[in-house]
Amino acid sequence: MKIALAQQNYHIGNFEANTQKIIEGIAKAKEQGAELVVFTELCVCGYPPRDFLDFDDFINKCEQAIEIIKAHADTIGVLIGAPDKNPIREGKDLFNAAFFLFEKEVKNVVHKTCLPNYDVFDEYRYFEPAYHWNIVPFKGKKIAVTICEDIWNLGDNPMYRTCPMDELMQYAPDVMINISASPFDYTHVEDRKAIVKLNVSKYKLPMIYNNCVGSQTEIVFDGGSLVFDKDANLIQQLPLFEEAFSMVTLLDDGHFAAPVKTIAANLPDAELDPPTLDYHLNIDAVHDAIIMGIKDYFQKMGFSKAILGSSGGIDSAVTLALACTALGSENVKAILMPSEFSTTHSVADAEALSKNLNNPYDIIPIKNIYESFLSALESSFNNLPFGVAEENIQSRTRGNILMALANKFGYILLNTSNKSELATGYGTLYGDMAGGLGVLGDCYKMQVYALAKYINRHAAIIPQHIIDKAPSAELRPGQKDSDSLPEYKILDEILYQYIEKTNGPHEIKKQGFDAALVDRVLKMVNINEYKRNQFCPIIRISPKAFGVGRRVPIVGKYLS
Repeated sequence: MKIALAQQNYHIGNFEANTQKIIEGIAKAKEQGAELVVFTELCVCGYPPRDFLDFDDFINKCEQAIEIIKAHADTIGVLIGAPDKNPIREGKDLFNAAFFLFEKEVKNVVHKTCLPNYDVFDEYRYFEPAYHWNIVPFKGKKIAVTICEDIWNLGDNPMYRTCPMDELMQYAPDVMINISASPFDYTHVEDRKAIVKLNVSKYKLPMIYNNCVGSQTEIVFDGGSLVFDKDANLIQQLPLFEEAFSMVTLLDDGHFAAPVKTIAANLPDAELDPPTLDYHLNIDAVHDAIIMGIKDYFQKMGFSKAILGSSGGIDSAVTLALACTALGSENVKAILMPSEFSTTHSVADAEALSKNLNNPYDIIPIKNIYESFLSALESSFNNLPFGVAEENIQSRTRGNILMALANKFGYILLNTSNKSELATGYGTLYGDMAGGLGVLGDCYKMQVYALAKYINRHAAIIPQHIIDKAPSAELRPGQKDSDSLPEYKILDEILYQYIEKTNGPHEIKKQGFDAALVDRVLKMVNINEYKRNQFCPIIRISPKAFGVGRRVPIVGKYLS
C-alpha cells in the first residue's frame, strides 16, 4: 500500500485555510499515486482549540469542513483529525476523533482513548474517552488507528487504565497509524522515537506516526514524523520545524519498499530525562523552535514588525538576533535607552550588534524622563533614600517608551526576560516584564549563553564583549545580577531541580547544594508567582515552562 504523510502547519479556527491545505495535500498524494494520505490530530480545526470547543458554531464549522474535504476523498483514503459529537447523553459532548474518508464518505471514525490532562494539555476538560475500539479495513489491510497520547500508555506506571493498542490487537491489524499533535521540548524528539519504537517492539507491527508542525501561541509543534518497520528500524523521519510531504510503500511482510532506506537503528529504549540541567542539550533545536515560535506568532496574528529594548546585555542581544532571523532584520526595531547608570560600553555593544544584524535602531536616553518622575514624586517620597522604587522607575520608563512606539507604529514588543529571572522575580512589572511575546522566558540564563554561542557558530554576530561581561540591570552604580542572585550556574541547576524535576527542598539539598541557598531560591520562586501570572505568553522549549503548563497558586504558603 502506498501511503503519504502530510506534515502540515495549521491555524487554530482558520477553517478555510486548514481545509484548503488538507485538500492540497490530498491532491499531491493523488499525483504521486498514493492509496492513503495521513494528516494529523485535530487538523481540521487546529490544535489545541481549547474553549473554542465549547461553541456549537465552532463544531459546526468542523463538520462543514469535513463535508468539503470528503468530496476529494474519492479514489484515495484520507485520514484526518477533528472533533466528533458524542451521541450519548452521559459524559462529555465531544470526542477527539480520527475520520477515515473514502469514496466521498466517512467510512470510519476512531475516538481517542488516552486524554492527557497534564502540563500544557487539558483534553479531558473537553473530550470523552473512547467507548470501543475497532480497526479500519482498507485495501485488504487492517489499520490500527490511534491518536497521539494513545501510544504513550506503556511502561511500568501507565497513566491510563486502557491501552487502545491492546484492545485493537484482537483484530490482528497489519499496521499502526498514529495521528499526532505532539509539542516540542528539548527532550521530546528522542522521547518520541523511543515510544514509537517501544510500540513497534511490543506489537510487532510497522508504525506510521504523523505529527503536525507549527507554533500555536506558546506551544511549538516540531513535526519530525516517523516511519518504523515491524523490526523496529526507523525507516524515515520527516524534517523538524518545517512542513513536509513523504511517500512510503508498505509491503505485506511489514517492511517498506525501496527507495526508502533505514536512516537510524539504535534508538534509546527509554525517554530522555536529564537528571541535571544540560544547557547545551539540543541547543540547535531550541534555536529553531524559538525561530518558529516568533515567526508563526507574527504570521498567524497578522503582524510583521517587532520592537525591543536593546541594552547591550546578553538577553536582549540573543532576542534581537533570533527576531531578525525569524522576521527579517528590516522588520525588527531596536531601541537603546541609556540612563545615567548605563556604562558607555553598553551603548557601544548594542550599536555594534545592530550593525552586525543590519537592523534599524534608535537611541533614546531616559535621563530627563527619569528625573521628571523623581521631581514629581519628590514630596511624596519623603526624602527616603534611593532604592528599588527609583530602580523600577527607570525600567518602567523604558517600558513606556517601547509601548508608545509599538502603539504608534504597529510593532509587537518582544520581551527579553529569561527563565532564571522570571523564576526568581528578578524583573519589573510593567517595565522590563512588558511585552507581547516572551522569547527567552523558557530558557535559563546558561541556555541563553549557549544560544549566543550557537548564533555565533559561523560568524561573530553577537559581539564577544556582550557574552563575556558580567550581567547587570544597570539601575544603580556598579550593579551586577550577582548582587541579588546566586551565580547563574548554581541558580539554574537549583531551579531546574525544582521546576522541571519537581524535587522538593530535601531532595535538592541531598544533591550537595547549600541548604540556606536552596531555601532562599525556592522561596523566591514561590513568592513571585504573582509576577509570572501577569506575564506575556512564553515560547515553550522545556518539559515544564511557566504559563499554561505550570499552574500553582498565587497566594499559596508552600515554601514561601
